[in-house]
Amino acid sequence: MTQTTIAPPAAALPVAAVQAEPEPGNVAGNAGSAARLVARAAADDARVVVLPELFLPAYHPPSLAGDPAATDVAADDDGEVADSRLDPLRAVARDHRVVVVVGAAVRHPDGRRTCSALVVDGAGRVGAGYAKQHLWGPDENALFTPGRRGATLLVDGWRLGLGVCYDGCFPEHGRAAAADGAHGYLCPSGYLVGSEHRRDLYYRARALDNTMYVVFANAVGGAPPWRFNGGAAIYDPEGRVMRRAVDSGEAVVVARFDPTELHRVRDAHRMLADRLPGQGGVRTLLTG
Repeated sequence: MTQTTIAPPAAALPVAAVQAEPEPGNVAGNAGSAARLVARAAADDARVVVLPELFLPAYHPPSLAGDPAATDVAADDDGEVADSRLDPLRAVARDHRVVVVVGAAVRHPDGRRTCSALVVDGAGRVGAGYAKQHLWGPDENALFTPGRRGATLLVDGWRLGLGVCYDGCFPEHGRAAAADGAHGYLCPSGYLVGSEHRRDLYYRARALDNTMYVVFANAVGGAPPWRFNGGAAIYDPEGRVMRRAVDSGEAVVVARFDPTELHRVRDAHRMLADRLPGQGGVRTLLTG
């Protein structure tokens, strides 16, 4: 994997991670809740706002399986999403000139259904920005088709790799984003109660592995067995917690990606630059 060398951006980027409880199957209502939370983040000067995995339909496999027509949003051949239920999100993005990343179930023209991160830009356009590549467990594999490629979002000179939940458990996924020149990694997620140790470790590790900022958004609440544990957080390029929410209740946390700090960390910790090609699997040692 060849490292793409990208200069650090010129100015800081305020970002927000959101945790909240959506209502299963209520795309219109959840879009309204998302718009309210985005406005709250924008009031704290956030330029990019990340909401949880499948926030629009809610991460609730029985609802997703039982009524795909109501829980999906449709993308056209160019990946654009014109669903009127998302109008509150379009409006808040336009009004505040923010970029929103929010989880959705997306139906594509070829019939594929993906667990995706929608991107709403500052002009209010909605696109199916990234489809989750690593599907978790039997429910997701029954509901969705894996994504075919990674995606990098460009905002104010910052390159932001996109992942969804289980993607962030694979070091290779974050490294692919970094190899594409990412300065940050945005992960809408859905972590269940009982997974707190892994939730807090994976995304800190992705930050330090790749000396990049990481934004982790998560759901809260829900009925067992689909009960989520919050902990939305923003990590610096050394994996330190910049901001973190508690494990329950609605929250919006905001922090600033700092280009000077990014440069300092990447100059001090040179894993991206020093990584050797072709490691592993080239020699077998036999012992008697």
